[in-house]
Amino acid sequence: MEFGPYYLVKDLPLYELITHEFINTFVKKGSCYALTYNTNIDEDNTVALLPNGKLILSLDKDTYEETGLQGRPSQYSGRKTMRFIVSIDLMDLSSNLESKKYKRVSWAFREKKPLKFDFLLAWHQTGAEGSMMMSYFSGYGIQEHQPKISLSTTRDLRCPVLQSGRLGGEPEAACSARELFDWLGAVFCHADLNNEPYNFVSTYCCPQPSTVVAQASLCTVTGFILPERICVLLERLCRYFDEPKLAPWVTLSVQGFADSPVSWRENEHGFQKGGEHLYNFVIFNNRDYWLQMAVGANDDCPP
Repeated sequence: MEFGPYYLVKDLPLYELITHEFINTFVKKGSCYALTYNTNIDEDNTVALLPNGKLILSLDKDTYEETGLQGRPSQYSGRKTMRFIVSIDLMDLSSNLESKKYKRVSWAFREKKPLKFDFLLAWHQTGAEGSMMMSYFSGYGIQEHQPKISLSTTRDLRCPVLQSGRLGGEPEAACSARELFDWLGAVFCHADLNNEPYNFVSTYCCPQPSTVVAQASLCTVTGFILPERICVLLERLCRYFDEPKLAPWVTLSVQGFADSPVSWRENEHGFQKGGEHLYNFVIFNNRDYWLQMAVGANDDCPP
């Protein structure tokens, strides 16, 4: 299945994302995504472009003051505010290129505080040529990438027993959604699930009740993957049960970038230890499904 492509553009000036040409070509005619690459949310300036046209900047105190733009203190700054969040609506900004607001933002990024970042970029529009972004940013040494796909098979895997109608589980009959979530994390980390006394890395074991499955497949896709592609994959997984299968359920987990300035919608994403923000679908063979969403300690709860 095709997941990509996505692009890496190095040393891209931030003002390129607010030009009328870029907004008209990509933001208004599809879903455009951008995220700064190799930046740390807790110590660097980071930027994200959302598909609704919002440009979100997480800036340290000095950079924020130098830009002269209006923003708000980060809710994770602590007693002394050292980080600020700036949100720019590109749709609104481009509606009047002669407005004071557009001129001020353009001046800030072009002259007052020219900022450059390495950006991951992706664009989705039905029927559009994927090479448009390559040609548009050809002057900046753009690189095309495809997500990396790895497939592994685990044999004799002990799995929790689930019942689609029992989210909270039932003693001696079914495990809870939370127990499944913990178990999935251990499987993704390739941790041993036998709780052997000599294992000093993990004492975790599969929750009860459980069963041993002869074979389980784990497919991992790594890259800058768009929600539109994830929806297609989810539909494919649902079709897996069009014909009777021995498997009682399949699962799809999606993990966000730890150093993204946003987590859910436009909510600010904080980073302290793990930077988690992820969701997980469990699709049962009777077409019921569970949706689990999780974030780290420095985040608002998902919607």
